[in-house]
Amino acid sequence: MIHYHVSFDNPLTFYLQIQMTFEVPAEATEPLELQLPAWRPGRYELQNFAQKLQRVVLEDAASGEALEARKITKDRWRLSGAAGRMVRVRYNFYAHQMDAGGSWLDESQLYLNPVQALMYIEGRQNESCQLLLDIPDDWQIACGLPQRGPRLLEAQSFDHLADSPLIASPTLQYRNYEVQGIPFYLWIQGECAPDWARLVRDFRAFSEEQLQLFGGFPAQDFHFLNEILPYPHYHGVEHLNSTVVTLGPGELLMSEGLYKELLGVSCHELFHVWNIKSIRPIELQPYDFSRENYFRTCFVAEGLTTYYGDYLLARAGVFTAAQYFQELNGVLRKHYDDYGRYHLSVADASMDLWLDGYKPGAPDRKVSVYHKGALAALLLDLTLRQLSAHQRSLDDVMRQLWTEFGQTGTGYTEEDYQRVVAEVAGRDMQAYFDKFIYGTAPLEEPLNRVLGFVGCRLLTEQNVSAAEGTYGFRTVVREGRTEVTNILPDAPAALALTVDDEIVAVNGRRVAQNLQILLADGADHHELTVFRQHRLLTVELQADSTHRFWQKFTVEKLTTATPEQQASFRQWLKQDF
Repeated sequence: MIHYHVSFDNPLTFYLQIQMTFEVPAEATEPLELQLPAWRPGRYELQNFAQKLQRVVLEDAASGEALEARKITKDRWRLSGAAGRMVRVRYNFYAHQMDAGGSWLDESQLYLNPVQALMYIEGRQNESCQLLLDIPDDWQIACGLPQRGPRLLEAQSFDHLADSPLIASPTLQYRNYEVQGIPFYLWIQGECAPDWARLVRDFRAFSEEQLQLFGGFPAQDFHFLNEILPYPHYHGVEHLNSTVVTLGPGELLMSEGLYKELLGVSCHELFHVWNIKSIRPIELQPYDFSRENYFRTCFVAEGLTTYYGDYLLARAGVFTAAQYFQELNGVLRKHYDDYGRYHLSVADASMDLWLDGYKPGAPDRKVSVYHKGALAALLLDLTLRQLSAHQRSLDDVMRQLWTEFGQTGTGYTEEDYQRVVAEVAGRDMQAYFDKFIYGTAPLEEPLNRVLGFVGCRLLTEQNVSAAEGTYGFRTVVREGRTEVTNILPDAPAALALTVDDEIVAVNGRRVAQNLQILLADGADHHELTVFRQHRLLTVELQADSTHRFWQKFTVEKLTTATPEQQASFRQWLKQDF
């Protein structure tokens, strides 16, 4: 068994003291290698957690004698000559990252993602682990790991430990509920006034909907760990039998906007317990925490989960149809705001998560596995429903994936997913994959067609902003300066402006938070004065009378929907038309 001990001397420094102890067999002849993870599941990019470590010491646990050790990579250590010894590894870990994948220490709490802070022994990842927390007696622990004694948690393996975040605090609040005999715990840390009755009712509703979809649950219990913050924030990360959500500001927790965000991210992360934690790509069986784990099916892992996260809230009656469409329209806006959809397939974007998938990156280079993946999932779900008159749907795809791969612990391949979709459809679905998964074909026409099957349509609206709709550029005001942030490559602005231009005047009139007014004078051309790389320039914008840019796409019900379409809507959303 591998033993870990976490303590802290002064929470004002944010440093945790970490100890790891383990026995080296007397017959061991080869050096041991200790690895700190370089990334975490749920965010597929190297994060190099070793930059948070201070003063790593490897020593004999009995005598304190320093052992022969050498750092061989940025996050890997080689230990020699330790056969027959009890080894202790000591270091400090800087817990000063408050998001759903981070760790945090202050006077009021310890929030720890073990994947950031704890090393493992190469080749011994499957050994059981114990984690002892040296915390005050009045602090409660919220964690998905079983508690074997006071402040003592136990894990079946390093993967189990790494994927089990915890919050320890004297101010934790919680409620619990059951669905199909499975206990769910709803933990809240932070200053807020939760409406517990409403929270439990809504969380139980979407939990029931998910369990009914799959017909089984991968874990014995589940923990929603919520860090409610005093400032605006939004983030969630999935784990084996828990999720961490960081959300704020706390005083607005039960307001319509923030509460809807809490429901959306929580439903999304619960769905991940099946889709990625259990139904896992073969490339992630098992995780290799030392390097990139490339896989091309994140459009399944994140795209389908993004679709279901809001859709199941509507099916469970937690969201109205109007609220669901509001969330769906947000996904549409984010997808159509990005012209990278013309240049990169969603399958290749899965690979590029390891490159630059979580930051803006070069303009118009990439597409989102979350947003396009969700729209491709919507298209597939409604296509399957239309082909079978609602006898089959994306639900059947998920259930078959759960049966074949989730329940057996077998990783699935791209080909497996395509095969399951074709089997559910009862026909060849290669065109769908060629166009929308491995290609960059537009989604507008096929989405509009299948939405018609459920009495809806994809509405296209012109952009009324002169800068965006007429000339194809966007700006932001920073400290009183109007700066260009985005330019569509085929728009008039692309011939005159560049990103980071500061617009100071339009037709000789000073720009001071009035850019749209100055451009909306009815003229088809404007003279702009800009600062570019500290040089003052004058450029001319000439409108293209045949094109409008940055159009808005939204889903709405048809006012002329037939009784058949209305009935189809009810079968899809489980709500009245």
